[in-house]
Amino acid sequence: MEEEFSQSLTPPVSPSALDHYGESAPSRPPCFTCAYEPGREETGRLSSNGYISRGALKRLLLKLDPAPADFEGDTVDIFDFPWVTETALVESTKLLFGLFRQRVLKLETLVQSSSHDFGQASSLHYEAEELRQQCVLFLSYIKVFIYRFLEPSQSLDEGPVHPFKDAEAQLPSVLVEELFSITQLIGRIKNLPANVQSALTIQHQGKLFPPSWQLLHLHLDIHWSVLEILHLLEQRMMGQVVYAHQFVNLTGETLTNISLFEDQVNNLLCDLIGLAMNKYNKVRPTETLNSHHYHCLCTKELWILLIHLLEHRSKTIHTQSFWSYVNALLQTVLKGTPSGDRDPGLPMHCKDPDGFSWWLITHLAQIGMHNRNGTAQQEDNWNFVMGLLKSSSAQEEQIRMIVHCCLSLSLMWGPNVSAVTTLWEYYSKNLNSSFTVPWLGVSGLGSISRTPLCLLQQAKSCCSPASVGSSSHTQLYRSTNSFHIFLHILALHLSQEHAGGAPWRQIKGRLYSKFHQRRMTELSDTGLLHFLLLFLVLAQCAELEDVASRACDLLAMLPADSTPPALRALQWRGQLALVLLYLEKGLDAGALAEQLATYFSKAAREFYLKTTEPSRKLALWAPLSSYLEGVSEVFETKAYTYGTLAPAQLKSLFCIPCMLTMA
Repeated sequence: MEEEFSQSLTPPVSPSALDHYGESAPSRPPCFTCAYEPGREETGRLSSNGYISRGALKRLLLKLDPAPADFEGDTVDIFDFPWVTETALVESTKLLFGLFRQRVLKLETLVQSSSHDFGQASSLHYEAEELRQQCVLFLSYIKVFIYRFLEPSQSLDEGPVHPFKDAEAQLPSVLVEELFSITQLIGRIKNLPANVQSALTIQHQGKLFPPSWQLLHLHLDIHWSVLEILHLLEQRMMGQVVYAHQFVNLTGETLTNISLFEDQVNNLLCDLIGLAMNKYNKVRPTETLNSHHYHCLCTKELWILLIHLLEHRSKTIHTQSFWSYVNALLQTVLKGTPSGDRDPGLPMHCKDPDGFSWWLITHLAQIGMHNRNGTAQQEDNWNFVMGLLKSSSAQEEQIRMIVHCCLSLSLMWGPNVSAVTTLWEYYSKNLNSSFTVPWLGVSGLGSISRTPLCLLQQAKSCCSPASVGSSSHTQLYRSTNSFHIFLHILALHLSQEHAGGAPWRQIKGRLYSKFHQRRMTELSDTGLLHFLLLFLVLAQCAELEDVASRACDLLAMLPADSTPPALRALQWRGQLALVLLYLEKGLDAGALAEQLATYFSKAAREFYLKTTEPSRKLALWAPLSSYLEGVSEVFETKAYTYGTLAPAQLKSLFCIPCMLTMA
């Protein structure tokens, strides 16, 4: 190929055209770049010269001119030759694409021959950059030509046709063939040599880049531009299918603009998922939300471009959505075998297919949560996620990561009642579990709250989840257990705006039905703590009086004579926390206080009986002292927080302790 185009070429315009060419020199088109920009790595900001920052994506989706300020002159300089802007792609299609292939092959040769000699770094950088810019400029010209000059094909059977018109009518078919040949020439990202792929992970602080860096990013430019061109071509042809006639005649296989677009999307997504899989193999569970799925910001931008283009096509021409493509490939990862007739070429050595799927979906949702105008996207992928959730393992190490991802998805997509109920089915059966991860040590352990106020504050912390990108959210895996994260999801579901109480009615029966006398007597101290936190969250987010009444009825099922003192103390702290919540809401807590005082009175009388064994008295003192401290905290909180003394409704809490103290 290089020999074919190595000889001098006759320019397709007269030399006089060069006189006014300088007036219409196009600006540098947008491209993928990881060049250093201050603050870019820390914030994850996309390149200022990329397709999104330069407005290329927005213009594509809004059907605007791809480069409104460029290619306005009569001629344009491509591959160091001047060409007539309005006719070059029709008259010299094969020649232009041949020159394009020549530049790509020359850049590949530069990569193979480049050494580590720093003396050549500058010259290699500028030569490789020039080759890449020429290729990107040509791709930009194709987009502009299709938008401005290409006319939908018309019937040629009416009589003699001018050769230019004939060539113009054949251009869509020829373009599909040439784009296909380009994809075959460059191959897939996963098949690039290791020294080229390594450019994804090398951080360049300077302004000189090796040829391998330029080649890798040119491949990204080509892969995205092929999709852009095919999308523009489909728009320009008003949905008419374009067949690659010469390809069909030579091979007998059908190649169309639609099939080429589908293959390109699948191959590109497959390669990006493969790159993400390689990265996930080194990610620890504690780093799930901190470690991104992309190697560099260029691949992040490519993901975003694909999300918005595929979602736009799904809405406008009813093709597959972005999630449909991704779900099909993830099914292959989960099964370990191709789901269709053809092998997409995904790597099959993922250390944890389920965890990888959760991780990838969560990060893709995060980068795709806003549309091109900055408003929140409504599209979700809950159907696929629910399948993952129902097939997940029951080990806390995995469950904590899954529930953490579920919380993130709920914050981005909105809560899902099926996810809440599925998780509740698991936790209702395992309330007595401590939900600890052994290798995390003491971090992440649930702590027994020592006072009613601490217990209430712990429940309230579950009712105000932090934003997805905040450090407190990303550190939840380390800072708390999976049950507490589930409470965040539950609170988020119950706190939906403009829902009119529907979320509570949807799950009320499922929550209450899991508790009965036998279940209450089976609760350990950890299980009772989880029970109290659950009902405090429900009381905070749903109907306080209804929830408090049900909680007290269930706690009354605990046998007075056989309940361990530690559980009794925890029970009273929980009920005092409900009293605090009543006071905060300005409700009458008299009935709740009287019931609690009655429990305390019975225990106090037993404590003061002379016939009570010393060991029993010692055991009773734990809940009694806890009650005294809790009641004191209730009154102090009422006075300090609201600036008032205790109302008469709470006097029953304090009268018996006063008498016992005086005795």
